[in-house]
Amino acid sequence: MRDLDDILKELGISKVKLAKYLGVSRQMVYNYLELKNLEDWPKDKKMKLFTLLDIKSADELPEKKITTDYMMKVEKILDDVDIDSFKSNMSLYEFKDLSKKQQHILSEVIELLREILSEDDNTEQGYYAVKYLYHFLQVYPDIKEVKYILSYFAKSNGFIQPKEFVFNEEEQITFEGIMFQAMNLFINGGASKSKIVEAHKRFVADIESKREEKLSRTQELNTAKVQALKELGYTEINESNASEVFEKIAEIQSRKIN
Repeated sequence: MRDLDDILKELGISKVKLAKYLGVSRQMVYNYLELKNLEDWPKDKKMKLFTLLDIKSADELPEKKITTDYMMKVEKILDDVDIDSFKSNMSLYEFKDLSKKQQHILSEVIELLREILSEDDNTEQGYYAVKYLYHFLQVYPDIKEVKYILSYFAKSNGFIQPKEFVFNEEEQITFEGIMFQAMNLFINGGASKSKIVEAHKRFVADIESKREEKLSRTQELNTAKVQALKELGYTEINESNASEVFEKIAEIQSRKIN
Protein backbone atom coordinates (compact mmCIF):
# COMPACT_ATOMS: atom_id res chain seq x y z
CA MET A 1 0.00 0.00 0.00
CA ARG A 2 2.72 2.34 -1.13
CA ASP A 3 0.55 5.34 -2.03
CA LEU A 4 -1.06 5.44 1.42
CA ASP A 5 2.32 5.15 3.19
CA ASP A 6 3.66 8.02 1.08
CA ILE A 7 0.75 10.35 1.75
CA LEU A 8 0.82 9.61 5.49
CA LYS A 9 4.53 10.45 5.61
CA GLU A 10 4.04 13.67 3.63
CA LEU A 11 1.29 14.73 6.00
CA GLY A 12 3.39 13.84 9.04
CA ILE A 13 0.78 11.41 10.37
CA SER A 14 2.44 8.91 12.67
CA LYS A 15 1.11 5.42 13.34
CA VAL A 16 0.18 6.59 16.85
CA LYS A 17 -1.90 9.50 15.52
CA LEU A 18 -3.60 7.30 12.94
CA ALA A 19 -4.36 4.67 15.59
CA LYS A 20 -5.93 7.30 17.85
CA TYR A 21 -8.01 8.68 14.98
CA LEU A 22 -9.24 5.24 13.90
CA GLY A 23 -9.86 4.14 17.48
CA VAL A 24 -7.63 1.09 17.28
CA SER A 25 -4.27 -0.02 18.68
CA ARG A 26 -1.03 0.90 16.95
CA GLN A 27 -0.43 -2.78 16.20
CA MET A 28 -3.78 -2.92 14.43
CA VAL A 29 -2.74 0.02 12.26
CA TYR A 30 0.40 -1.90 11.25
CA ASN A 31 -1.83 -4.87 10.40
CA TYR A 32 -4.07 -2.67 8.24
CA LEU A 33 -1.11 -1.18 6.39
CA GLU A 34 0.21 -4.64 5.57
CA LEU A 35 -2.98 -5.43 3.65
CA LYS A 36 -2.66 -5.30 -0.14
CA ASN A 37 -5.34 -2.66 -0.67
CA LEU A 38 -7.78 -0.47 1.22
CA GLU A 39 -10.75 -2.59 0.18
CA ASP A 40 -9.52 -5.23 2.62
CA TRP A 41 -9.82 -2.81 5.55
CA PRO A 42 -12.86 -3.00 7.86
CA LYS A 43 -15.49 -0.79 6.20
CA ASP A 44 -15.89 1.65 9.13
CA LYS A 45 -12.12 2.19 9.42
CA LYS A 46 -11.76 2.61 5.67
CA MET A 47 -14.50 5.28 5.60
CA LYS A 48 -12.87 7.15 8.49
CA LEU A 49 -9.58 7.13 6.61
CA PHE A 50 -11.32 8.42 3.47
CA THR A 51 -12.86 11.25 5.51
CA LEU A 52 -9.47 12.16 6.96
CA LEU A 53 -7.75 12.19 3.57
CA ASP A 54 -10.74 13.77 1.79
CA ILE A 55 -11.06 11.04 -0.82
CA LYS A 56 -13.93 8.83 -1.98
CA SER A 57 -11.89 5.83 -3.06
CA ALA A 58 -8.34 4.47 -2.95
CA ASP A 59 -7.96 5.29 -6.65
CA GLU A 60 -7.70 8.99 -5.75
CA LEU A 61 -4.58 8.53 -3.62
CA PRO A 62 -1.94 8.62 -6.40
CA GLU A 63 -3.37 11.90 -7.72
CA LYS A 64 -3.80 13.60 -4.35
CA LYS A 65 -1.79 16.81 -4.13
CA ILE A 66 -0.44 17.80 -0.71
CA THR A 67 -1.03 21.53 -0.33
CA THR A 68 -0.78 23.71 2.77
CA ASP A 69 -4.57 24.04 2.95
CA TYR A 70 -4.96 20.29 2.65
CA MET A 71 -2.43 19.66 5.44
CA MET A 72 -4.19 22.18 7.71
CA LYS A 73 -7.54 20.52 7.07
CA VAL A 74 -6.18 17.09 7.97
CA GLU A 75 -4.42 18.48 11.05
CA LYS A 76 -7.67 20.08 12.27
CA ILE A 77 -9.50 16.75 12.01
CA LEU A 78 -6.76 15.06 14.05
CA ASP A 79 -6.72 17.88 16.62
CA ASP A 80 -10.49 17.57 17.08
CA VAL A 81 -10.04 13.86 17.74
CA ASP A 82 -7.34 14.64 20.33
CA ILE A 83 -9.70 17.02 22.14
CA ASP A 84 -12.57 14.50 22.07
CA SER A 85 -10.20 11.79 23.28
CA PHE A 86 -9.04 14.03 26.15
CA LYS A 87 -12.63 14.70 27.22
CA SER A 88 -13.42 11.00 27.07
CA ASN A 89 -10.32 10.06 29.06
CA MET A 90 -11.09 12.66 31.73
CA SER A 91 -14.58 11.24 32.17
CA LEU A 92 -13.05 7.79 32.70
CA TYR A 93 -10.69 8.85 35.46
CA GLU A 94 -11.48 7.22 38.77
CA PHE A 95 -10.83 9.36 41.85
CA LYS A 96 -12.52 7.05 44.34
CA ASP A 97 -9.16 5.82 45.62
CA LEU A 98 -8.24 9.40 46.59
CA SER A 99 -9.23 10.94 49.92
CA LYS A 100 -11.52 13.98 49.98
CA LYS A 101 -8.52 16.16 50.78
CA GLN A 102 -6.62 14.76 47.79
CA GLN A 103 -9.61 15.15 45.48
CA HIS A 104 -10.03 18.76 46.58
CA ILE A 105 -6.40 19.75 45.94
CA LEU A 106 -6.47 17.97 42.57
CA SER A 107 -9.58 19.89 41.48
CA GLU A 108 -7.93 23.14 42.61
CA VAL A 109 -4.84 22.38 40.52
CA ILE A 110 -6.93 21.52 37.44
CA GLU A 111 -8.93 24.74 37.80
CA LEU A 112 -5.74 26.81 38.11
CA LEU A 113 -4.23 25.19 35.02
CA ARG A 114 -7.47 25.80 33.12
CA GLU A 115 -7.35 29.49 34.03
CA ILE A 116 -3.71 29.82 32.97
CA LEU A 117 -4.40 28.21 29.60
CA SER A 118 -7.70 30.01 28.96
CA GLU A 119 -6.05 33.39 29.58
CA ASP A 120 -3.07 32.61 27.35
CA ASP A 121 -2.22 35.08 24.58
CA ASN A 122 -0.49 34.74 21.22
CA THR A 123 2.91 34.34 22.88
CA GLU A 124 1.67 31.03 24.37
CA GLN A 125 3.66 31.68 27.53
CA GLY A 126 0.88 30.08 29.56
CA TYR A 127 1.02 26.96 27.42
CA TYR A 128 4.79 26.65 27.79
CA ALA A 129 4.61 27.32 31.53
CA VAL A 130 2.15 24.43 31.92
CA LYS A 131 4.27 22.26 29.63
CA TYR A 132 7.36 22.91 31.75
CA LEU A 133 5.32 22.23 34.90
CA TYR A 134 4.32 18.90 33.37
CA HIS A 135 7.99 18.00 32.80
CA PHE A 136 8.79 19.25 36.31
CA LEU A 137 6.26 16.83 37.80
CA GLN A 138 7.50 14.00 35.60
CA VAL A 139 10.82 13.97 37.49
CA TYR A 140 9.16 14.28 40.92
CA PRO A 141 9.66 10.59 41.84
CA ASP A 142 13.37 10.65 40.95
CA ILE A 143 14.65 14.09 41.99
CA LYS A 144 14.13 14.97 45.65
CA GLU A 145 14.98 18.64 45.06
CA VAL A 146 11.66 19.01 43.22
CA LYS A 147 9.87 18.78 46.57
CA TYR A 148 12.23 21.32 48.13
CA ILE A 149 11.66 23.79 45.28
CA LEU A 150 7.89 23.50 45.71
CA SER A 151 8.21 23.99 49.46
CA TYR A 152 10.52 27.01 49.07
CA PHE A 153 8.13 28.94 46.80
CA ALA A 154 5.12 28.01 48.93
CA LYS A 155 6.97 29.48 51.94
CA SER A 156 8.39 32.55 50.21
CA ASN A 157 4.93 33.51 48.98
CA GLY A 158 3.28 33.10 52.38
CA PHE A 159 1.17 30.00 51.69
CA ILE A 160 2.76 27.92 54.45
CA GLN A 161 4.79 28.59 57.60
CA PRO A 162 8.57 29.11 57.04
CA LYS A 163 9.42 26.44 59.63
CA GLU A 164 7.16 23.77 58.16
CA PHE A 165 9.28 20.76 57.17
CA VAL A 166 7.35 17.76 55.84
CA PHE A 167 10.31 16.31 53.92
CA ASN A 168 13.93 15.93 55.05
CA GLU A 169 14.32 18.90 57.43
CA GLU A 170 18.13 19.12 57.29
CA GLU A 171 18.21 19.01 53.49
CA GLN A 172 15.30 21.44 53.22
CA ILE A 173 17.06 23.99 55.44
CA THR A 174 20.23 23.73 53.33
CA PHE A 175 18.31 23.98 50.07
CA GLU A 176 16.14 26.89 51.22
CA GLY A 177 19.17 28.83 52.42
CA ILE A 178 20.90 28.41 49.06
CA MET A 179 17.70 29.30 47.18
CA PHE A 180 17.20 32.40 49.30
CA GLN A 181 20.69 33.66 48.48
CA ALA A 182 20.30 32.82 44.78
CA MET A 183 16.92 34.59 44.55
CA ASN A 184 18.30 37.68 46.28
CA LEU A 185 21.18 37.82 43.80
CA PHE A 186 18.73 37.43 40.92
CA ILE A 187 16.25 40.06 42.15
CA ASN A 188 18.78 42.60 43.37
CA GLY A 189 21.30 42.09 40.59
CA GLY A 190 24.17 41.63 43.02
CA ALA A 191 26.03 38.98 41.04
CA SER A 192 28.75 39.65 38.49
CA LYS A 193 27.23 39.50 35.02
CA SER A 194 30.36 37.96 33.51
CA LYS A 195 30.41 35.23 36.18
CA ILE A 196 26.72 34.52 35.57
CA VAL A 197 27.33 34.23 31.82
CA GLU A 198 30.20 31.81 32.44
CA ALA A 199 28.10 29.79 34.88
CA HIS A 200 25.29 29.57 32.31
CA LYS A 201 27.76 28.37 29.67
CA ARG A 202 28.79 25.57 32.03
CA PHE A 203 25.11 24.79 32.64
CA VAL A 204 24.42 24.51 28.89
CA ALA A 205 27.53 22.37 28.35
CA ASP A 206 26.49 20.05 31.18
CA ILE A 207 22.95 19.63 29.81
CA GLU A 208 24.19 19.02 26.27
CA SER A 209 26.65 16.43 27.54
CA LYS A 210 23.86 14.60 29.39
CA ARG A 211 21.60 14.72 26.32
CA GLU A 212 24.37 13.31 24.12
CA GLU A 213 25.00 10.55 26.64
CA LYS A 214 21.28 9.72 26.75
CA LEU A 215 21.09 9.70 22.93
CA SER A 216 24.13 7.43 22.77
CA ARG A 217 22.51 4.98 25.21
CA THR A 218 19.27 5.08 23.19
CA GLN A 219 21.11 4.38 19.94
CA GLU A 220 23.03 1.56 21.60
CA LEU A 221 19.78 0.05 22.88
CA ASN A 222 18.16 0.33 19.44
CA THR A 223 21.15 -1.41 17.88
CA ALA A 224 20.88 -4.21 20.46
CA LYS A 225 17.13 -4.49 19.81
CA VAL A 226 17.65 -4.86 16.04
CA GLN A 227 20.33 -7.49 16.65
CA ALA A 228 18.13 -9.37 19.14
CA LEU A 229 15.20 -9.49 16.71
CA LYS A 230 17.52 -10.72 13.96
CA GLU A 231 19.06 -13.47 16.12
CA LEU A 232 15.63 -14.64 17.28
CA GLY A 233 14.12 -14.51 13.81
CA TYR A 234 11.48 -11.89 14.63
CA THR A 235 10.63 -8.69 12.78
CA GLU A 236 9.09 -6.78 15.71
CA ILE A 237 8.47 -6.82 19.45
CA ASN A 238 4.96 -7.80 20.50
CA GLU A 239 3.20 -9.14 23.59
CA SER A 240 4.01 -12.77 22.82
CA ASN A 241 7.76 -12.33 22.31
CA ALA A 242 8.60 -9.25 24.41
CA SER A 243 10.05 -11.19 27.34
CA GLU A 244 12.27 -13.30 25.07
CA VAL A 245 13.47 -10.26 23.10
CA PHE A 246 14.31 -8.26 26.23
CA GLU A 247 16.30 -11.21 27.60
CA LYS A 248 18.20 -11.40 24.32
CA ILE A 249 18.91 -7.64 24.44
CA ALA A 250 20.34 -8.05 27.96
CA GLU A 251 22.46 -10.95 26.73
CA ILE A 252 23.82 -8.91 23.80
CA GLN A 253 24.69 -6.00 26.07
CA SER A 254 26.44 -8.33 28.55
CA ARG A 255 28.62 -9.70 25.73
CA LYS A 256 30.07 -6.21 25.21
CA ILE A 257 30.84 -5.87 28.93
CA ASN A 258 32.56 -9.25 29.04
